[in-house]
Amino acid sequence: ISGRSERSSGALTKTEPVPCDFILVAAGNLDAVQHMHPALRSRIRGYGYEVYVNSTMRDTERNRRRLIRFIAQEVNNEMNKKTGNPIPHFDRSAVEVILRESQRRAGRRGKLTLRLRELGGLVRIAGDLACEENASITTGKHVLGARRIARPLEQQVADRMIEHRLDYSLLVNSGERVGRVNGLAVLGADSGMSDFSGIMLPVEALVTPSHAKAGRVFATGGLSDMAKESVTNVSAVIKKLTGKDVSDYDIHIQFVDTHGVDGDSASITIATAIISAFEDIPIDQNLAMTGSLSVRGEVLPIGGVTAKIEAAVKSGIERVIIPRANMKDVLIDD
Repeated sequence: ISGRSERSSGALTKTEPVPCDFILVAAGNLDAVQHMHPALRSRIRGYGYEVYVNSTMRDTERNRRRLIRFIAQEVNNEMNKKTGNPIPHFDRSAVEVILRESQRRAGRRGKLTLRLRELGGLVRIAGDLACEENASITTGKHVLGARRIARPLEQQVADRMIEHRLDYSLLVNSGERVGRVNGLAVLGADSGMSDFSGIMLPVEALVTPSHAKAGRVFATGGLSDMAKESVTNVSAVIKKLTGKDVSDYDIHIQFVDTHGVDGDSASITIATAIISAFEDIPIDQNLAMTGSLSVRGEVLPIGGVTAKIEAAVKSGIERVIIPRANMKDVLIDD
């Protein structure tokens, strides 16, 4: 590099051709590619390949055997580390729990997750639990225990929020109320980086006449942009179902004690709460619901349905309404 000042005309990098014989494999996140220098990316596309890596694979017998082989490889890797703490091999019940967890984390029917680093961590923790018991083999009980220990940060936050709400009676799971619906959402809904973490989403609605004949929708709560859009998308549905012009009313929507909620699956909950307030119809509080709502009133499938149902169970809810298209995506432990 010549030139002492960064603004000097001589401040440039001089390169020389160097012979090489290798293949460069670079991995990164999608947002990093978007900020890559165009000249560098042009050369990658001109002389190589860009590959978007899958986060799931088909749930077939062949791929299941690959996951079983992966479990064995993780156990052998721990043995070869020579740390003095090798983990025991897994029996059939332990392998079955790992496979079911792979299905659960995929979040889609007929899929297995490819987030193998997280599954590897689950394998090692389960093996450590078996070692603590001086067990000669790792069983399904150890894997279930490892799953409780290895909860992602988002799930730990969600569980504490549920506990906090139960302590202060912020969750209502009995009786009937007008304008109040127990919805379900996900916390930190980045399926590529972490497991879905379900959270209860109580929604309360109040409808008042608008004096200026220019009704507005007021929503409170720490919502993401996608969740905010679901608030504005329900106006057409409300008018279609109630026959009332929402511009004649001010609609107040409160997301009770909710922070960091992501996704648009609250739209069916919002619409139900508003219609309940419009028509003075009480809603069963021992019921929770989730689903995305189109402007035509159609209920669309959503992600993280299993995690949402688990959050409802932890909150004492006995019935959950989900989109019909998500029925086969539900994987609940007995």
